[in-house]
Amino acid sequence: AGLVGCGGRGKGAALNFLNAGPNLKITALADVFQDRVDEARENISEKGSQTVPEDRCFVGFDAFQRVIDSGVDIVLLATPPHFRPEHFAAAISAGKHVFMEKPVAVDPVGIRSIIETSGQARTKDLCVVTGTQRHHQKEYVETYSRIAGGAIGDIIAARCYWNQNQLWYRERQEGWSDMEWMIRDWGNWCWLSGDHIVEQHVHNIDVVNWFTGMYPVKAVGFGSRQRRVTGDQYDFFSVDFEYENGMHLHSMCRQIDGCANNVSEYLVGTKGSAYLIASSKSWIIFKPGGTVDWKFEVKEGEKEPNSPYDQEHIDMVTAIRTGEVINEARATAESTMAAIMGRISAYTGSETTKQEMMDS
Repeated sequence: AGLVGCGGRGKGAALNFLNAGPNLKITALADVFQDRVDEARENISEKGSQTVPEDRCFVGFDAFQRVIDSGVDIVLLATPPHFRPEHFAAAISAGKHVFMEKPVAVDPVGIRSIIETSGQARTKDLCVVTGTQRHHQKEYVETYSRIAGGAIGDIIAARCYWNQNQLWYRERQEGWSDMEWMIRDWGNWCWLSGDHIVEQHVHNIDVVNWFTGMYPVKAVGFGSRQRRVTGDQYDFFSVDFEYENGMHLHSMCRQIDGCANNVSEYLVGTKGSAYLIASSKSWIIFKPGGTVDWKFEVKEGEKEPNSPYDQEHIDMVTAIRTGEVINEARATAESTMAAIMGRISAYTGSETTKQEMMDS
């Protein structure tokens, strides 16, 4: 595999890939900054016991293409999301399998590009895994299986949260251009990250979409910027999503210190409910009235589930080696578009529809 984007998530993804089975190597690196490439190369050497040759370490805005052209089988895309559609299109055009982090785009133009490239990947039988690790996490997969089997009946309402403390940020350093500062501080700039409802909260929105088998068709939301130190993003969003069957999802996300935190999804059904709390490692199905019907537990003698960050790479590598095809790009694009729809509604105060987003 070759790694494109050597920041914190990229360094993590490289090690997750190396943990996914035998005879796996990272053979090329790319980033716009030399120091990031150097850090990733050192990290892979220390923790992955591999050395990436110096002549296969590329720097600059064209470095992604040089990794793709270096003879790799798989491309790991972990740059700020703004760049994802272009990098994905180039990798699939070259016939490479792809792991790309969520979100897969930051605007409707990028979403349409991802959907088109996803179709091209299918015609080429290429595997695409998209960083929505909950789809590969044993706790979520087993809960999904039970709910799909009717454990809570038909899902009629949902709510989801990603409320946490202030996000990391980078103060501007002397000598940095506007571009360098923004990219190093990318998690705080909408054009690079999509705002945190898209960059982070997409996980929770995606879980509701996955469990219901539907995507929102309209959104009404609000939010504001009160505490952020850098960038141009909001500190919080509250969005009411409506689905085509009339079901509503209340979505809430916040990045402010000193508040009640919560990362979870809650599903209400006609025969019970489910509370999926990733932040406290609790996955529970309730009967009507609130008594516990089932909860995920590791049974005696069973090993603890793999890290979901490793497991998504295990599933990708296994699919490639067995000739199966996994392609998560379209589904993650749809969930990303839902988050974008919520962001635009909050920014404008208007009811925003999926059709408006797809046409924008």
